[in-house]
Amino acid sequence: MPVINFALGKGDWIVKEAQKYGGKVLATVVNHRHAKRAQDYGVDGVIVTGYEAAAHGGDVTTFVLLPTIASAVKIPVIAAGGIADGRGLAAALALGAEGVAMGTRLMSTKESPLHDNYKKLSIEKDVYDTLYSTRFDGLGCRVLDMPAAHTAIRNGLNLRKKIEALFNSADVAKQMHLPYIKLFIGVMASGMKNALQLAFMANAFKAIRLATEEGDTKTGVLPVGQDTGLIKDLPSVAELMDRMVKEAEEVSGRLSKLMK
Repeated sequence: MPVINFALGKGDWIVKEAQKYGGKVLATVVNHRHAKRAQDYGVDGVIVTGYEAAAHGGDVTTFVLLPTIASAVKIPVIAAGGIADGRGLAAALALGAEGVAMGTRLMSTKESPLHDNYKKLSIEKDVYDTLYSTRFDGLGCRVLDMPAAHTAIRNGLNLRKKIEALFNSADVAKQMHLPYIKLFIGVMASGMKNALQLAFMANAFKAIRLATEEGDTKTGVLPVGQDTGLIKDLPSVAELMDRMVKEAEEVSGRLSKLMK
């Protein structure tokens, strides 16, 4: 069954179109207000993303945000942010989740297309080795602590970066199969605030591509969660799933004994 996940905007039109062919839609949310709005316009579930998560986590940690939203909505809740093993899975289920979503843990698996340079770094880095700033892509974004990330955050959207955004946005237009002039005019017509946000995004997309596809550790920037510090190996996805289920069952058994 087709599943669509969207974020950073109202997706009522996505829900409407997906329902026509039996698709399911999940909204990524970072607070209970957005979760309730998504529920009202018919999403099938929400992915609750805490502060620990890669890229655009919320202002509240998963441990607090998850039960808050689970209590506020009646649709299924999926936990994201800071989950990399069976202990995290068990904790998320105990806090009201129906399941978990993992980006940082799954990027460091054998099947992941992430460049080997960054898979290696994901094992070497600690839970403290991430940066969180609005000056990378214009939103609160968590990335791996690397020299290029410091440079990107320091520069923000200065004059040179605004000029670079013009060229980088041309690449974005090409990827989207849109005429660049049409995209440029549409962005400028949307207002200066939105134009600046999209300029941030254009530069960020290039930095992320350099990291993920080319393994560039000098100018590439990789969104990554704090749970990169929990990653110690590069298993296959099947091996990881089996291990996590076993760990979660062991945690559940231990908790059952403690609660008696």
